[in-house]
Amino acid sequence: MLVDAFGRKLDYLRISVTGMCNLKCVYCMSAKENTEKKDTLTYEEIIRIVNVMANLGVRNIKVTGGEPLLRKGMPLFIQKLKNISRIESVTLTTNGILLGAYLDEHDKSGCVLPNIINISLDAIDNNIFRRITGFEDIKNNNVRTETILKYIDLLLEKNIIVKINFVPIRSFNEKEIIKIAAIAKDKNIIVRFIDWNVSQLMLPVAESSLKYVSGPQTAALIEKTYGTLSSYNGNIEPGSSVYYTLKGFKGMIGLINAVNHGFCETCNRMRLTSDGLLKPCLSNDLSLNLRKLIRSGNNDDELIKYIKEIVEKKPGFQSISRIYGTPKSYPSYY
Repeated sequence: MLVDAFGRKLDYLRISVTGMCNLKCVYCMSAKENTEKKDTLTYEEIIRIVNVMANLGVRNIKVTGGEPLLRKGMPLFIQKLKNISRIESVTLTTNGILLGAYLDEHDKSGCVLPNIINISLDAIDNNIFRRITGFEDIKNNNVRTETILKYIDLLLEKNIIVKINFVPIRSFNEKEIIKIAAIAKDKNIIVRFIDWNVSQLMLPVAESSLKYVSGPQTAALIEKTYGTLSSYNGNIEPGSSVYYTLKGFKGMIGLINAVNHGFCETCNRMRLTSDGLLKPCLSNDLSLNLRKLIRSGNNDDELIKYIKEIVEKKPGFQSISRIYGTPKSYPSYY
């Protein structure tokens, strides 16, 4: 079992399988060339790391990018992850553009789907969608938001848990907040609103000149239209969201709001970057180069030793909010 210096059990690993992306969202980064770097972990190396982590108590895996569906062989990779003993849940996060091709490949391969699929969808209106994602500047633009919504229906038919991730940005998509929330009214899905601090933490590059809509502001807009948000205390995939129900809604609303609702006290996660860095905290530069260790011939026992050492140094608190005090009050290794 992986337990840090603050007694937190770490059982959640977020894995980036690629730095490539097919969009250039205004709050993230420009689309990159669709070529992998030589230091990108192979699927075999990732599977080895997950096997080691599973033996140390990791139970939940989230596959991310860039855009993970740009990397070939994803259905078989997901299958191998789910076949690992003691892994209980596998989540795939995608922008949805390639979901149709992924589902076709999945059906042909006979592989299993993830337990959960997170879809980043920052607008329903196609003009707003193109403006935020930069998709209008990308060749072969034949995907519309209604197509992504159809993919969501297909996933629900396959009994996959679906979550929509939405980053509210002033002068871009704040008027879409109510429309996106309404999807949870008609479908049994979770719509999550991510505040700007968390988007900066999760994404490679964030445009600092943008003005974001905070979690409390988003909640106020939703309640003005749909009524009181009631806290949900049931079992959902572990993470940083606070979940709410609304009268008449089939699904739920989630708020990921690090500014006003810190979640460090119960943090259970680590991140593995596409080039093999294990990061105990997303807001900290502390990392372990597992790629270098593996390619230098270290055995699993040696990997376990180094992983336990880095976990011991996991900071007590993140640095994107003052809710936990000033950085100088953090542990010395922060």
